[in-house]
Amino acid sequence: MNCPFCGHPDSRVVDSRETESKEAIRRRRECFACGQRFTTYEMVEQIPIFVVKRDGATELFDPEKLLRGLTRACVKRDVAMDRLQAAVTDIERQLREEGAYQVPSERLGKMALERLQSIDLVAYIRFASVYRQFDGIEGFKRELEQLAKEGIR
Repeated sequence: MNCPFCGHPDSRVVDSRETESKEAIRRRRECFACGQRFTTYEMVEQIPIFVVKRDGATELFDPEKLLRGLTRACVKRDVAMDRLQAAVTDIERQLREEGAYQVPSERLGKMALERLQSIDLVAYIRFASVYRQFDGIEGFKRELEQLAKEGIR
């Protein structure tokens, strides 16, 4: 690690601890040449997650794209953005814990629907209409009947 003050390549670690989020290790370092102290952060490099689309094409998982889709489903609904962000973070965390580095778009859609169901039912129906490609009122009707069967109001 080069010193940010003098550029010397050698330093020693003075203190090391995890960050609050447990996603990185914070290290205090001291330069052997100039004696200045500085902080570095070490993180595990994340393996990218790929989404396999319906047509067989693959693309890099983009949490922002999923968040935009959830946000569109919640237009003019009283849903806090942090709840949608938490849902996206939860989906990504679950995929990483499972070691799913290639996930079908259908699975990603199901995971989003599961979370939307507990957040807002209107947003759930809106998202389902795009995800399940409703072609008419019958699709909406079937989805609403399924929700009623599950006892969700």
